[in-house]
Amino acid sequence: MRRVAAGFGTVALTLLIAAHGAPAQENPLITDLSSHLISITSSFTGTDLLLFGAVEEHGDVIVVVRGPQQPLVVRRKDRVLGIWMNREAVGFANVPGYYAVAANRPIEDIASPNLLARLQIGTENLRFAATTPIDDTDLVPYRDAVMRNKVRDGLYQDNAGRVVFLGPKLFRVRVGFPAKVPVGTYQAEVYLVRDDQVISAQATPLFINKSGAEREIYDFAHEQPLAYGVAAVALALSAGWLAAVFLRRG
Repeated sequence: MRRVAAGFGTVALTLLIAAHGAPAQENPLITDLSSHLISITSSFTGTDLLLFGAVEEHGDVIVVVRGPQQPLVVRRKDRVLGIWMNREAVGFANVPGYYAVAANRPIEDIASPNLLARLQIGTENLRFAATTPIDDTDLVPYRDAVMRNKVRDGLYQDNAGRVVFLGPKLFRVRVGFPAKVPVGTYQAEVYLVRDDQVISAQATPLFINKSGAEREIYDFAHEQPLAYGVAAVALALSAGWLAAVFLRRG
């Protein structure tokens, strides 16, 4: 069952307006998250997060949640003497570990391709450079492989949800995070768009971290990789030896 982050609903939206007052014309957009921290434990199977806000001016709302940027290597497999083997590899820099887009209507009806490309809204507009020298034409299948794998794991979502207006000013949207979501710092970006122009924009940080025993193991593996590797091998050998002993006794 998916663990749902603390929901606020209409009450939270009303409190948001009361706390900040009606947005001024110079800042016609106010947004917040139901939680700025997601903790990953052994029972974590994914979660939903509520983003809510208010607008003063008329326009469409686009929400983009971007995960931590990571280096990534894509390897191409070819059949060699009847065996599938890794051959060419292409490295990428600054690949978002998570990416989701939501809006109150289709984004292609809200903004022009030029504006969407400039803001990197939509997976087809994501830009991450190859660190391996390669022609643009040859790069396409590797980039497509990145997208395909991320979509398969639920980490890239072009239609993460629908921004719902609760009256002329208040809006909200739920964004889902799968069990494989990477830890790190995220940004929830909200754009108020009218006539192909960004009227206002806000970015809110979000943090996803491991907690409990998972955090201790994660820190140990990253801070002392050699010791972690030795411990993992020792544990595997011990488990194999114990299994062999019980099988002989049986």
